[in-house]
Amino acid sequence: MVDLATFARRAGLPIGNSGLLLRAVTHRSYVNEHPDAVEDNERLEFLGDAALDFVTAAWLYNRFPEMDEGDLTRLRAALVRTEQLAEFAKQIGLGEVLRLGRGLEESGGRQQPTLLCDAFEALMGALYLDRGVHAVMKFLEPRLDRAIESILREERYLDPRSQLQIWSQAEYGVIPQYRTIDAYGPDHARRFVVEVRVGKRRLKGVGEGNSKQEAARNAATDLLRKVGVADGTSSANQGRGT
Repeated sequence: MVDLATFARRAGLPIGNSGLLLRAVTHRSYVNEHPDAVEDNERLEFLGDAALDFVTAAWLYNRFPEMDEGDLTRLRAALVRTEQLAEFAKQIGLGEVLRLGRGLEESGGRQQPTLLCDAFEALMGALYLDRGVHAVMKFLEPRLDRAIESILREERYLDPRSQLQIWSQAEYGVIPQYRTIDAYGPDHARRFVVEVRVGKRRLKGVGEGNSKQEAARNAATDLLRKVGVADGTSSANQGRGT
């Protein structure tokens, strides 16, 4: 088993308090079998859960300035769901250093998504206590960045404008630019045509609707379809080859 100091160094976790780190990887099943173990990680898990919610919400708020509250909430839920946090835990090898009771060890506890998720939350709680919220942000931000692309493919409930913003920032680091290029019809049945462009490559989509908002959504859908995102076939090469 990898020792905790090596694990923390490899994972990029600047937790100086070894007692906090030890507690973060200690499951209650281990404490039940080892009376000398002072505390399990459940209190740290509680704190880490709150820290993850805040940091993820702040990251989304700053990263996607045009996204509405509904999609921000849905995207945050996707980023902090059990499966995603368990994946973060696997990426840093957290399962290898967990202290588990014998029964949980023998039943494959080191690979259980729920257990890995809980332990990752506890680890974030320990990092928060030891180094503060900015350390949690610094640790999480690159992982959130990498998770966004897969969430874009999998989370079909996002509004097309939110999907396009996520894709354009991941691919080009820019926000889509919308402009109304035409409006016609009588006042009671006005029709609008909106164009959206992304980046220096001038990727373009056009949409029409009874309102500017509807036309903008349709323009985003048009561009997503052109770059292969709308049907879940997105890739960097496809987007940049348009």
